[in-house]
Amino acid sequence: MTLEITAKAKRLKSEGRDLVNFAAGEPDFDTPQHIKDAAIKAISAGMTKYTPAAGMPSLKEAIIKKFKRDNGLDFEAVEIAVSCGAKHSLFNTFQVICQQGDEVLLPRPFWLSYPEMIKLAGAKPVMVETIPESGKIDIDDFKKKITDSSKAIIINSPSNPSGVVYDKAWLEEIADIACETSMHVVSDEIYEQLIYDGAEHISIASTGKEIRARTIIINGVSKSYAMTGWRIGYAAAERTIIKGITSLQSHSTSNPSSISQAAAIAALSQDVETSMAVEFEKRRNAMVEGLSGIKTIGCVKPRGAFYCFADIRRTGMDSRSFANKLLEERHVAVIPGEPFGMDDHVRLSFACSIEEIDKGMKRLKEWLARA
Repeated sequence: MTLEITAKAKRLKSEGRDLVNFAAGEPDFDTPQHIKDAAIKAISAGMTKYTPAAGMPSLKEAIIKKFKRDNGLDFEAVEIAVSCGAKHSLFNTFQVICQQGDEVLLPRPFWLSYPEMIKLAGAKPVMVETIPESGKIDIDDFKKKITDSSKAIIINSPSNPSGVVYDKAWLEEIADIACETSMHVVSDEIYEQLIYDGAEHISIASTGKEIRARTIIINGVSKSYAMTGWRIGYAAAERTIIKGITSLQSHSTSNPSSISQAAAIAALSQDVETSMAVEFEKRRNAMVEGLSGIKTIGCVKPRGAFYCFADIRRTGMDSRSFANKLLEERHVAVIPGEPFGMDDHVRLSFACSIEEIDKGMKRLKEWLARA
């Protein structure tokens, strides 16, 4: 469904239409120069051969230092696997931890690839409701959905699409339940550095020794360093799981690009530049302000990532109709909420300029006033 909207948006733009694109799932910033320089240097040095399947030792060392610096977590090289993007790391994880008939608990709304990856691993996605006012997991519903087949729960903080950021107390409650029921936690932390309003990113693995052993952390360089096309992600977990991921990867894709790995070392060896997050916060504020001026749309203010997940129930439209009509009639691209598990919402990305946000909000308000 997202490809359908994206294809229509591209067609309109190719026809010369003045398109406002709120569909983007990547930063509009360029990769920082020092990272590009590291890749160029690697090419010039002939670093163009195979590497170990799960990543170069020097990149694993940079990841280990990042976890210590940013998350207060200690890992060894045998507990790290580098893959071709965080999506690849997630896919590998579900293939390794899931068997036919297992269940993976999935808070709704969810990133649209989670249920498909779970099903590809032979497991069943089980939806867990979230609290509308906060976007956080409904703990009571979480407990109700646990069965003898429950293998894992996914935590995505900051979240795509809702922008929710989990605080320590909430994570500790989830961790206690996971430990009591012998479940894994798959913690997708790819938007870790894009966080606002003074919020703090906390990895659930850092809340206790027992949950650390049950958590598979997924992260990468795509979002925080504007490196979506470089395709470097990584998983961190106890060594048995990482051994399985490494074996799977060695027989499927083998190693990630050697050049991209060199670039990732340069990225992770320095603290993340805050300028991108500062700019995203300004854009977030502009979009939230615009949406708040539209009576038929509601939105919980996101505290992370670069999306607003807007409630469109009062418009009387489902998400696909809303997105298609808005694109065709006012040339504003948004993503339907249906593949995220909520057909009464749409996702708007603020990975574009404030000028574009203001233009898009004006068009959206005028369009709904006439609908």
